[in-house]
Amino acid sequence: MSTRAGWWTTLSALVLLAMLAVACGGGRTNADDEFVFGVVLAGPHNDQGWSEAHYMGARYVEQKLDGIRFIYQDHVNPTDRPNTTLEQVVDDMINDGAQMIMTTSEAFAADAGVIAAKYPDIPFVQISGDHAKTGIAPANAANYMTQMEYGKAIGGCAAALKTQTRTIGYLGPLVNDQTRRLAAAAYLGARDCYRTYRGGNPNDLRFVVTWIGYWFNIPGVTLDPTDIANDMFNARADVIISGIDTTEGLLVAGQRADRGESVWAVPFNNEDACNVRPEICLGVPYHNWGPAYLRFVETARAGKHAQFWEWEAPNWPAINDRDRSAVGYQMGDGLSSEEVAILEQYIRALGSGQAKLFTGPLRLQDGTLYLADGEDAALDQIWYLPQLLQGMEGASN
Repeated sequence: MSTRAGWWTTLSALVLLAMLAVACGGGRTNADDEFVFGVVLAGPHNDQGWSEAHYMGARYVEQKLDGIRFIYQDHVNPTDRPNTTLEQVVDDMINDGAQMIMTTSEAFAADAGVIAAKYPDIPFVQISGDHAKTGIAPANAANYMTQMEYGKAIGGCAAALKTQTRTIGYLGPLVNDQTRRLAAAAYLGARDCYRTYRGGNPNDLRFVVTWIGYWFNIPGVTLDPTDIANDMFNARADVIISGIDTTEGLLVAGQRADRGESVWAVPFNNEDACNVRPEICLGVPYHNWGPAYLRFVETARAGKHAQFWEWEAPNWPAINDRDRSAVGYQMGDGLSSEEVAILEQYIRALGSGQAKLFTGPLRLQDGTLYLADGEDAALDQIWYLPQLLQGMEGASN
């Protein structure tokens, strides 16, 4: 995976074709009128993780555009709202004046298109998913996702720079193509940096993945991420990379550090996540939804929403640019100045294509050849990663 590789050319072509698609209706054409968009969140809007990042993205749009207001419903999940469906939430939002809907969890992907078809004049954007890519989605429904694979690789690099036990734990949510490729990207970043910047044999690193069963803890349904994080540290991991929506990995690392253990963590999703325990945080790869949300709302308000599937790369000249970059990496206080400088060097190498992800030789976990020596993965080979990679420990399904 390289910003200059063929898969990115393919993606750019797909996005261009999407932007040339026939526009569907929706939104008011008079920019002086109030435009209301709805945001559906799976978790709490202040979870210091995934859902809060989306809430912040919606707030960004309000701050940038006049005449814009967003409404939201959080805790839309089977535990917090067992008797509430996504359709009911969307119905209520549209009855309350929403002229556009953002559904912000992979858990909503299966239902979002069906609900969008019920409201053909309302633009829908499903964050994650690929129904617009595969042709399943109705004309008013689109998919968007960031290329967080790069952010996870940077987090993996940070873990490799810090580990002394040569064991890294990855706290994963449920298992699907998306979560496999993010975990694999962290693994590849760790191996690359351990070899390049520490001069070690990457095969000496252990990278252990445990899936809790959902994007955040649901008591009685998922594994408890607090227990899993403690198990990882008990099994010699000294760095935990989080792939879940919430901050248990960092919280547990902080508790262990308070007892004198040399442990660290890489949280996920929200640029402020390190604030939970800054001194043992190695930085956080985060989604910056604001710029994309702004584009989508402006287009919908103008009545020009068109179906698209977009997988957006970081803004490499400045990945933490709040107005331009879809993916950022906030450095943590647990990094030394030397480690920060190395991470910045690695980010530049990723941006220039000098460092690559998903380039062979690579095998899948069961030994099947995934990429031949020197072969760059095609777009679909990354998006639909069928297994973890050889060398990763943990379940692929």
